Amino acid sequence: MPRKAQTESVSDLNAAPGGAAAVDRALSLLSAFRPGDEALSLAQFAERTQLYKSTVLRLLASLEHARLIRRQDDGRYALGTEIARLHGLYAASLSLDRIVLPVLRALAVTTGESAAYHVRQAQGDGWVRLCQFRVDSSHVVRDHVRAGDLLPNDRGAGARVLIAFGPEAERPRGAGERKLYDAIRAQGYCALVGDRTAELAGISAPVFHADGSLAAAVTLTMPAHRYDARHIEPVRAAARELSGTL
Repeated sequence: MPRKAQTESVSDLNAAPGGAAAVDRALSLLSAFRPGDEALSLAQFAERTQLYKSTVLRLLASLEHARLIRRQDDGRYALGTEIARLHGLYAASLSLDRIVLPVLRALAVTTGESAAYHVRQAQGDGWVRLCQFRVDSSHVVRDHVRAGDLLPNDRGAGARVLIAFGPEAERPRGAGERKLYDAIRAQGYCALVGDRTAELAGISAPVFHADGSLAAAVTLTMPAHRYDARHIEPVRAAARELSGTL
């Protein structure tokens, strides 16, 4: 049985009420980095967190597996690529909400339907569709997706747009689907009824970065019986407005 530490660790002193001790300890390793630190040694982690080196090693293994930490050739540990990815998402969300939400609100008011901003998010060897922003319809009958929800990446108007305007190598090779995505790219939008579920319809258009790469999809969703092709142009206009702003 390991002997009890004479001095409480940083994670013990700042433990989350009702939280998990192992998570508190792992997070204390990330918090050990200070301005100017490029990498830390095992001894530095132990000194700054007041954890045993054996405990630090186990926690570092988990953090390295999650790409939150990376081990350098010199044996020291630096912050991993996942930190950069999360920072990018965080920074983007801080600026994007002030840009995207007013456009989505205006689209929802104009059409009376729910407007969303969908992005591709890496997951494992592939990707998922993330509903990053959402403005609900005022109708009682609507789909109940929330910002932060993950949706299918192969069904629904938003997913189809993210595929059609995303990396060409990731598009399906079947003749039927290839024809569908060619048509979406040619017309600049996707409008489908009953694709994700039989009861829903969607209209989606791509949003582009300044360099022409795909940023997201603006998607309008509604019950299938309320589908209205007149909403296509407002969706495309919203996507163009955001493309000119990002």
